[in-house]
Amino acid sequence: MANYSTKEEIKAVVKKENVRFLRLMFTDILGRIKNVEVPISQLDKVLDNKMMFDGSSIEGFVRIEESDMYLYPDLGTWMIFPWESEKGKVARLICDVYGTDGKPFAGDPRSNLKRIMNEMKELGFTGFNIGPEPEFFLFKLDENGNPTKKLNDQGGYFDFAPVDLGENCRRDIVLELESLGFEVEASHHECGPGQHEIDFKYADAIEACDNIQTFELVVRTIARKHGLHATFMPKPLHGIAGSGMHINMSLFNEQGNAFFDENGDDQLSETAYYFLGGLLEHARGYTAVCNPIVNSYKRLVPGYEAPVYVAWSGKNRSPLVRVPSSRGLSTRLELRSVDPTANPYLAMAVLLQAGLDGIKRKITPPKAVDRNIYVMTEEEREEAHITDLPSTLHNAVKAMKDDEMVKEALGNHIFNNFIEAKRMEWDAYRQSVSEWEREQYLEMY
Repeated sequence: MANYSTKEEIKAVVKKENVRFLRLMFTDILGRIKNVEVPISQLDKVLDNKMMFDGSSIEGFVRIEESDMYLYPDLGTWMIFPWESEKGKVARLICDVYGTDGKPFAGDPRSNLKRIMNEMKELGFTGFNIGPEPEFFLFKLDENGNPTKKLNDQGGYFDFAPVDLGENCRRDIVLELESLGFEVEASHHECGPGQHEIDFKYADAIEACDNIQTFELVVRTIARKHGLHATFMPKPLHGIAGSGMHINMSLFNEQGNAFFDENGDDQLSETAYYFLGGLLEHARGYTAVCNPIVNSYKRLVPGYEAPVYVAWSGKNRSPLVRVPSSRGLSTRLELRSVDPTANPYLAMAVLLQAGLDGIKRKITPPKAVDRNIYVMTEEEREEAHITDLPSTLHNAVKAMKDDEMVKEALGNHIFNNFIEAKRMEWDAYRQSVSEWEREQYLEMY
């Protein structure tokens, strides 16, 4: 996103802009942004890949006896945060995590995605482009600065002021993103009250994941300045649509968009159909990665626009994968199940690996389903070979364990730590008693 690629350029801009602190950012297995903040006096050490941190303090990384880790900054991610600190400007670099052996750490989601991207290049592709569509809710903060369950507006899809009181906040978010180099393509109110969507221009997978992490940080920071709490929780409220993060994806090769073929069926290439075949075949296996929390499955229910069924279409919006009508360079597949709690680096790794598996094994997708799947009977769905996505995190983790492709895409370290973290999350949820249960059963039994 920055136009700086050398140590000298970064040192020059530090001096010119009076940058006083550096945030070295990376992402843990659960998708949470971590950062090590250092004074600018440490800049040379940072740029020489000599900055160490304790990996045992990060969930799912390493045990205490092997805890030393190095942060290798990606100079292309240099960015000065636009919000001022009293102590001077703060800049960030996104880092890859390395072990003391000088090799990328197997538990680093960003390095892992690079590994899958290299496999993609070995198959003759030059890029995997991602266009994310993240949604979020804005809730009011109370007088102590804690989130409430009160929405900031009662707006609906594409509404504008005075109904959409979040418009000023959303406008400021867009301006902030643009000042950081984002190319925002659309910004609007979503169908739920208090719900918003901001779409930014596609980028190659690593940069797109970096952008998603930066986006969430900016949204939360600016919302707080407006007395609001931004949440990417998939289903914060009962009875209204949840928040997704549709992922538009396309493979590129030397000739251009590898999904486009002017003479192909519906102008899609064989590569596009095989990639689609892989996405559908492995859909149940990668759901735990793309929908990684208990609450994700409150969104994946019929009746709220979120996909529940493993199918595809070029026309209607109820299946898992939609093929938007644009062709040429914009030919793409849109996966509609992903939600914004997904670790983007892990999600892109499993989606890319699923598509590449489809290409390698020449998996032909079933026929497109061009009618509303929600109104089809169970028998009609069976006839059309339409299966369901897992209905709970527990079932999704079981499906993930049964899919060797997911294990390959994540590597043993991430795969095993992810499953263990999710097993603990499910156990904690299973043992809790909800308000719904008390309302239903306390008097009746």
